[in-house]
Amino acid sequence: MADFEDERIAALKERNKGLLLDRALTFLGLALAGASAFFPWYVFFNEDKFGISVADSNTSRELPDWPARNVFSVSPLAMVNKKDEGKKVPPIDNMTTATVSELGKERNGDASMEDQPFPGKGSFRLLHVANGRALIEDPSGMYVVRVGSILPDESRLATLEQRDGKWVIVTSKGEVYQNN
Repeated sequence: MADFEDERIAALKERNKGLLLDRALTFLGLALAGASAFFPWYVFFNEDKFGISVADSNTSRELPDWPARNVFSVSPLAMVNKKDEGKKVPPIDNMTTATVSELGKERNGDASMEDQPFPGKGSFRLLHVANGRALIEDPSGMYVVRVGSILPDESRLATLEQRDGKWVIVTSKGEVYQNN
């Protein structure tokens, strides 16, 4: 009979452990549900901690006045080749432009190539510069570009800089477009 009593006491202890675990899980679930219901209200009443900060429109035109940093490497796109500025190099026509050649005509001993303008030069203009990006416009629309972006004239944007109080774009071809 004592064995039966011991088994019964052990079963009751085991059952009490299960009830205690069930009660702990129930309390934890109710606490989690309460916190989940309360949290959106907390966010709503503390918007300054969780809200989106919007930049002032009157200060977004200029870049921040951060101290200058040392430049350790310069992008190859920012380098402009200026060693042959004094020499006039004839333009090379790398595209088929449907122009008529003058092969049959004699040249007066002049071996230089004829001047031939590039037919599809993309013209665009700089509208605005803010936060390291520039807004440009060409006949097909407006684009936001940054350093390294491909421009409508198929060059890349090398640098955005301010010269004499006006913003300019320097392309990888060395062309400079100024903000009007």
